[in-house]
Amino acid sequence: MTDPRRKRRLLTTDPARAHQGPQNDGPFDLPDHPEAWDRDAHLRRDAHVLDAGRTLDGEQTFELAPPTAPGAPATSQFRQQTAPRPTDGDPSSGPTRLSGGPLFSPATRRRYGYGVVVLTQGKRPDDLRRGLDSLLAQRGVDLDILCVGNGWEPTGLPNGVRSLALPKNVGIPAGRNEGVPHVSGEFLFFLDDDAWLPDDTTLMRMAQRMRTQPRIGLIQPRVVDPSREDAPTRWIPRLKKGSAEHSSNVFSVWEGAVALQRRAFDESGGWPAPFWYAHEGIELAWRVWDAGYQVWYMGDLSVAHPVIDPKRHDEYYYMNARNRVWLARRNLPFPFSWAYVGSWTAVQCLRWANRPDQLRTWFTGWRDGWRDEPWADEEARRKLSGRGLLAMAVHGRPPVV
Repeated sequence: MTDPRRKRRLLTTDPARAHQGPQNDGPFDLPDHPEAWDRDAHLRRDAHVLDAGRTLDGEQTFELAPPTAPGAPATSQFRQQTAPRPTDGDPSSGPTRLSGGPLFSPATRRRYGYGVVVLTQGKRPDDLRRGLDSLLAQRGVDLDILCVGNGWEPTGLPNGVRSLALPKNVGIPAGRNEGVPHVSGEFLFFLDDDAWLPDDTTLMRMAQRMRTQPRIGLIQPRVVDPSREDAPTRWIPRLKKGSAEHSSNVFSVWEGAVALQRRAFDESGGWPAPFWYAHEGIELAWRVWDAGYQVWYMGDLSVAHPVIDPKRHDEYYYMNARNRVWLARRNLPFPFSWAYVGSWTAVQCLRWANRPDQLRTWFTGWRDGWRDEPWADEEARRKLSGRGLLAMAVHGRPPVV
């Protein structure tokens, strides 16, 4: 009798055992004589081995989760709260369990530490509460949740959520950065105040993916609107959109719900504070690639966000153009910077050839992008390295479009 699990890769968090294979080790602890193997007993003992999915090369991986002693304190200073169960038939009322049941053994409970930053101006209190409840309902993680009021004093927050009030609105990227020093955790998660997590294992699954595949520094899940089936393709951060459920490397992210290894965030320099809003997810992704990590679109895992009327105002067109130029000036050496701006200028002119009013506003932002300073005070003026540019090109997206 043979055990098919001998071919699986065992990933253990104990450095002293990192060199060991699954044979006669850890939870498998297989006897030398195959006839002596008690399958049921070993399946019971394998309850604390977490299936972490497949690596980028397709090989199935498992992570060994060390048992937690009964009564051991949580690593976060806040206990994880439990939100009310959703109402039957209401897809937007809160998180739901996977139909297959828990992915980990309640007896051992492998937990991952997250620092969570939720940025808000307090204008959508019901949406904010829905998002916070979906965070507090997450299983298998210890959360340090901070609600950052961007020019607003957060009030009416549930237990387990701290607040940070910024005296004025500093913009979306800078507001997220302000929250990071006030939270602890191996991982970071950023959530917009109108987004929520429809499944209560979302954060655990992203942490498992980054722990078992440490080259992944940033994950964006698939974005859905549970109230409709036609999710906008703009939520898929790829030039060749394809299926929304297809996972792949990406070179920009939808910023409303992203998870990172904290060290990847620190090494990348964080969100580009001067941007205010628009295209900050492109720079963050580029910087994560430049730091030696990969950026992963996780199409088999979803977050929820309502579909918003795509009609835009003049400020959006202005920011879109100005920040596109700033992306090139802040990150790309010559001639990549000119090629990037030139390609997007041509694309925009073709798209809006019959919309002169929008194109006029866009070119105002384009002009100011060259004229104004793209760096914040005391910010390091560091462009992408040759290694980072090569990594992006090798993985399919040279930064010229």
